[in-house]
Amino acid sequence: MKFHKAPSRITRRRFLHTTGGALAGASTLGFPAIVSARSPNDKLNIAVIGSGGRGGRNLSEMEKSGEHIVALCDVNAHNLVKAAEKHPQARRYKDYRVLFEKTDDIDAVVVSVPEHVHAFATLPALKAGKHVYCEKPLTRDVYEARVVTEAAAKAEVATQMGTQIHAGSNYRRVVELIQSGAIGPVREVHVWVSRAWGWHPSKEVAEANKDFYVADRPTEEMPVPDYLDWDLWIGPAPWRPFHEVYFPGNKWYRWWDFGNGTMSDLGSHWNDLPFWALNLDAPTSIEADGPPPHPEIAPASMSAKYEYPTRGERPALTLTWHQGTHKPKIWEEGKIPQWGNGHLFIGDDGMVLSDYKKHVLLPEEKFKGFKPPEPWIPESLGHHAEWIHACKTGAPTTCHFGYSGPLTEANHLGNVAFRAGKKIEWDAVNMRIPNAPEAGQYLKREYREGWVLG
Repeated sequence: MKFHKAPSRITRRRFLHTTGGALAGASTLGFPAIVSARSPNDKLNIAVIGSGGRGGRNLSEMEKSGEHIVALCDVNAHNLVKAAEKHPQARRYKDYRVLFEKTDDIDAVVVSVPEHVHAFATLPALKAGKHVYCEKPLTRDVYEARVVTEAAAKAEVATQMGTQIHAGSNYRRVVELIQSGAIGPVREVHVWVSRAWGWHPSKEVAEANKDFYVADRPTEEMPVPDYLDWDLWIGPAPWRPFHEVYFPGNKWYRWWDFGNGTMSDLGSHWNDLPFWALNLDAPTSIEADGPPPHPEIAPASMSAKYEYPTRGERPALTLTWHQGTHKPKIWEEGKIPQWGNGHLFIGDDGMVLSDYKKHVLLPEEKFKGFKPPEPWIPESLGHHAEWIHACKTGAPTTCHFGYSGPLTEANHLGNVAFRAGKKIEWDAVNMRIPNAPEAGQYLKREYREGWVLG
């Protein structure tokens, strides 16, 4: 499988050099500033693609700010009708491709569909010059993440990936601790989550997660609900008959054809913090561990170790993702508090342990009386409000596609290494795996007939 180098390849380092780097004192890489003549009091005309579940919650955030909802789209008629009850003036669609035939009255688009169609719903909006909020993970695979990231850079619009926890105060305080040198140079990071949804050879794990466990692709076909357009739901993915193991709910995300399991889903939230705190770029190698890869289902439990080279004054770094039953050795040995989910930054002078809402410096006796640095990262307006403000004023966002695109790529690469069954070297500029070219099949896929990304 060949990948052609784009004429203007965008990299995290290039973003840093072209934009001056810091956002309000934080280490967030960004696109060039967006020029906007709008008043912050203006109302946006927003199209919402996906209006149930996560999409319904995103829609409610648009409603809170009083924006104009001018178009609604959902393959699920129940969701569409429910959303239209609050917005009867909005045009209704079940096919977002038809929605994009009329965009003259649309300022911004919110995308909250399953990840196998994220890029297909996001790219037309960017090419039409519309601001975009897209749920995490940004795309289904590495190739799509690069395409969307580059399209966003050219569009010069306000973008935001739905990593809502990024707006929380706790992450900001941890970033400040790490970047102020509170624990010295960081050479090792561990991230772990206890969710165990997917395929696992252990019967115990399967039983404990039976609502989210599937042994194999079902052979029987179930009737398609009368309110669902299954063909549109499948979209660019390979065709398969309808079954309740995919829909309703988010059960689809365990299947390689539709998602990438916990690695890319929760990785969008949990790997976000070390990416932010350490200004991480593309890894140079990734090695995964877990059960034998299933050809169709993402694993319930696995781990992936990323290696980053020396960067300026910062030392070489390893970041290890642990999922399900996998935990860091230091956690298993009881040398740190055994939080169910967490990040552990290991520096030359100490450690920071954190989760979504709290953090602690370790060993605690060493840091007794420690005074943290004065906060320099401003509090967020709110993850959605930040994006809406950016659409109107040109202000930056913190999870724009220039940041969340590379984060998404890295998360997907953990699964690429897992599925390849070997350590892979990563040539980020050319999007190639020099030591295992056969693993390139997991970077991109062929789309179903009639579906084209672009």
